[in-house]
Amino acid sequence: MSLDEIRNRIDTIDQQLLELLSQRADLVHEVGLIKKRDGLQIYAPDREDALLRKLVEMNQGILPEKSIRAIYREIMSAALALEEDLKIAYLGPEGTWTHQAAIKKFGHSVNYNSHSSFAEVFDDVARRRADYGVVPIENSTEGAVSHTLDLFVDSPLRICAQILLRIENNLLAAIPREKIKTLYSHPQVFGQCKNWILRQLPDAELVEVSSTTKAAHLAREKASEGAAALGGRLAAELAGLEVMEESIQDRATNTTRFLVIGEKTCPPTGNDRTSILFSVNDRPGSLVAALKAFDSFEINMSKIESRPSKQKDWEYIFYVDLAGHCETEQVSSALADLEKHCSLVKLLGSYPDSAE
Repeated sequence: MSLDEIRNRIDTIDQQLLELLSQRADLVHEVGLIKKRDGLQIYAPDREDALLRKLVEMNQGILPEKSIRAIYREIMSAALALEEDLKIAYLGPEGTWTHQAAIKKFGHSVNYNSHSSFAEVFDDVARRRADYGVVPIENSTEGAVSHTLDLFVDSPLRICAQILLRIENNLLAAIPREKIKTLYSHPQVFGQCKNWILRQLPDAELVEVSSTTKAAHLAREKASEGAAALGGRLAAELAGLEVMEESIQDRATNTTRFLVIGEKTCPPTGNDRTSILFSVNDRPGSLVAALKAFDSFEINMSKIESRPSKQKDWEYIFYVDLAGHCETEQVSSALADLEKHCSLVKLLGSYPDSAE
């Protein structure tokens, strides 16, 4: 087959794809009308997760799983935009890792609201100025993000999905490496790259800023003073910087987990995670008795963190991630038993335990 013949076949297939996508969009629009009529949420993480898994299983072609997910992520993003003018709040500015995580989950077709603090993201969703919010919760190198944990105590919002994003930090600059005197970045990034910094730029001054995007812009503005930044490729592109060295984080598998927050939690999918917070009664053995509730029902705890309650000295709130969904008999029974030993038990949400 000649090159022209192959290109003509591709054109024909593209036309067929567009026709099929239009048919799909019409059906999606009908689904949106039914959801609005019945008061259902437009975004359904459980349906999305099941659809992506099904598509990967159905795939018999040469496209890898990563490509299938990326293609359908944008198809579903366009569908969400058709169903409703969806707005997603995230910790900004544009180009941060949180922004990239939001795009990974919701695609490019929805609207994004950038905010300068975790509290503003929560507030934007709680006041319904945004439909969902995206916030970081923990990093595989640096651990929990305490600001996010603290906001859940008083927030009415629920967790409805999670996002796992591989973090690759880079050295970004507009000057030669030997002229670098100052490094700008987010504190978490400095923590993720501390060994590299000690080896490669031990004499550089480290200046913490609110985001890697801001760090990149400062590196551009202060280039003549010897400034550089640590951050992602998107931050470099937005600021017009060169990537001087790639993937400088100390751990190759450096990953950050993000949460999608909204008004409602997610229905069971068969592979779920439940997040709760609790505070134990002030008497000996309360914490041990509380944790036995999970052991008694053979429920795996994948995460436990403690934070000061900020209401009473030396009083703590515990954040726990459990395997399973809150609507299952096993988890609901464990939570009921937990309440016997606690002054506070709050369900933060159940959601698909996927790596998407």
